[in-house]
Amino acid sequence: MAKTKTLYVCGECGASQPKWSGQCPDCGAWNSLEESVPADTGGPRQRTRSWTGEASAEVVTLGAVKAEDTPRFSSGLSELDRVLGGGLVPGSVTLIGGDPGIGKSTLLLQAQAAVAERLKSLYVTGEESAAQVAMRARRLGLDPERLECLTETRLETILATAAANRPRFLVVDSIQTLWSDALQSAPGAVAQVRECASRLVQFAKQTGCSVVLVGHVTKEGALAGPRVLEHMVDGVLYFESDSGSRFRLIRSVKNRFGAANELGVFAMTDGGLRAVSNPSAIFLSEDSEPAAGSCVLVTREGTRPMLVEVQALVAPSSLSQPRRVAVGIDAGRLAMLLAVMHRHCGIQVGDQDVFVNVTGGIRVGETASDLAVALALQSSLREKPPPRGLVAFGEVGLSGELRPVYNGEERLREAAQQGFRTALVPAGNVKGVKAKLDLRGCKRLADALAAAREAES
Repeated sequence: MAKTKTLYVCGECGASQPKWSGQCPDCGAWNSLEESVPADTGGPRQRTRSWTGEASAEVVTLGAVKAEDTPRFSSGLSELDRVLGGGLVPGSVTLIGGDPGIGKSTLLLQAQAAVAERLKSLYVTGEESAAQVAMRARRLGLDPERLECLTETRLETILATAAANRPRFLVVDSIQTLWSDALQSAPGAVAQVRECASRLVQFAKQTGCSVVLVGHVTKEGALAGPRVLEHMVDGVLYFESDSGSRFRLIRSVKNRFGAANELGVFAMTDGGLRAVSNPSAIFLSEDSEPAAGSCVLVTREGTRPMLVEVQALVAPSSLSQPRRVAVGIDAGRLAMLLAVMHRHCGIQVGDQDVFVNVTGGIRVGETASDLAVALALQSSLREKPPPRGLVAFGEVGLSGELRPVYNGEERLREAAQQGFRTALVPAGNVKGVKAKLDLRGCKRLADALAAAREAES
């Protein structure tokens, strides 16, 4: 009997190696090689045909291609449509991941119920029974008579059923539970995930069905399986939430049909997930009086300006090396701001513990948060609250200058709609702005901190 050949496939890049090693030679990832059995070719290896024997394909110019807007259809959830770029695109494949129990299945079941009122849909589950899905649908107040469900993990059966029913919207929960007859490895292996995803992408492109795949995540929060899985699909969404919070954030990290880094906000209720149309209101403090060490920042997530609260705490330290803790912003950015404030503004916190937090579980990755963080630090150090109705944004340079940020007018318009009256921004963001705000433009960080101190008194 011939010995079964074994390959080791990298879970990050998909490269195969004949022997196991601690590091993938192709991408350099550690402990990513997993044992896999290649598919049986059924005969001797065929000789590769030369390139001269292949038939050529027709080449067209892009000018001859009619570029038309792809028609979309709504998922029934306004925040999900926003993250997708305006709705579901026929023939697209979207991968959504998140922690267990965060609400992925609930979200997609609600979306299926909304789509099923107009178009044919199918929910494929490999982790739950049909009875469990039906119980969830009744608990959410959905009509189970309109919801079609298939309990199957074999890929060939799923594709045959989908080809016979011709759904316009297909949910696969989850991609790690599927397996194909073409491979001998177990479900969830790198080869199985890659093969099943590739066949589903091919099915979506050929039939025009919009497919949504649910993916497991690792302990670090990244999508499980080969990294090539994220390259094959058209969109990658992440479901996020703070422990104990009823709000859920869905973020787009890849979207071929819309803006990346778009953010949608949902609230988990007894009746399922409900879209939050005004997320700025939930991320701001409900206290009537401003508190020391707090400043409101106008950030931007995708195409949406949003107001969040930046909190800072500066306290005497008993340690030889005071702590610097940043939650929601880059810790290296905080260290840079403290150095700039010490050098150019005369604010010394070398013997103080510094804590900075962005409320609501939001992570701010843009440099426009620099000015708001600096104002919050000064407010905490002086133990005086900032002026009422003040918002701020701006980038701080190493020489202490304030640099303008993009889409400043949209940010100021959003602040005015939320009832704020004063904005402290870089001077470059004041020119030509017609927002109903008291705009105070500053060229340097020291000028902005001095203006905030004058407004306090």
